[in-house]
Amino acid sequence: MKDKHSGVAGVLLAAGSGSRLGRPKAFVHLGERTLVERGISTLAGAGCDPVVVVLGAAVPSGATSRLSSLPERPHVVVNPDWAEGISTSLRVGLAASAGSDAAVVALVDQPGISTALIGRLVDRWRRGGSAAVVASYGGSPRNPVVLSASVWPEVIASASGDAGARSWLRANPGRVVHVECADLGGEGDIDTPDQLAAAEAAWSLRDESGQAPMSSNPRKEDDFDG
Repeated sequence: MKDKHSGVAGVLLAAGSGSRLGRPKAFVHLGERTLVERGISTLAGAGCDPVVVVLGAAVPSGATSRLSSLPERPHVVVNPDWAEGISTSLRVGLAASAGSDAAVVALVDQPGISTALIGRLVDRWRRGGSAAVVASYGGSPRNPVVLSASVWPEVIASASGDAGARSWLRANPGRVVHVECADLGGEGDIDTPDQLAAAEAAWSLRDESGQAPMSSNPRKEDDFDG
């Protein structure tokens, strides 16, 4: 059994409609599993407990109970205000993580994020000295992000629309540390059918080589959690 990152929740933001992709990303298959299933497995495999999944747009019938019954036993919540932006899902996810010391905030459309990457972020957070730890790729801060529970009220208060923790992170550079993670997984996201096709090809190569796929679609600089 893996050691738990006791007190550190994993929050998987998976509520969006996937307008550019043409369907909600959470239930898109990559290989034999959906993106939301892969995200749950990664957070749980890294030792996050609990794992909170925030759904929203076009949730299939029975999906909530089916996900809740996975071996990882995630806590699945539905954000009724998902259309107002990722900030609403962040609020819902952090509220559902009440009682945790910190939360790893991850996005459902980044399947290249690895358990080792999350572990590196949490280990750095545990060393203290910062309220937030942000994954960096080639010097550019992106996702996932670890947020200490002590700053959740500030983060929630500053979150708006499609900017989740971004406003707070930019306004508090002295309380944030960046950790280079490019060697542990790709940060690229899946927004369009072409990017999904590229991810499927990369995942096929990974299955053959045993290596995690690297990013082919990096996010824009400083594109924190949404």
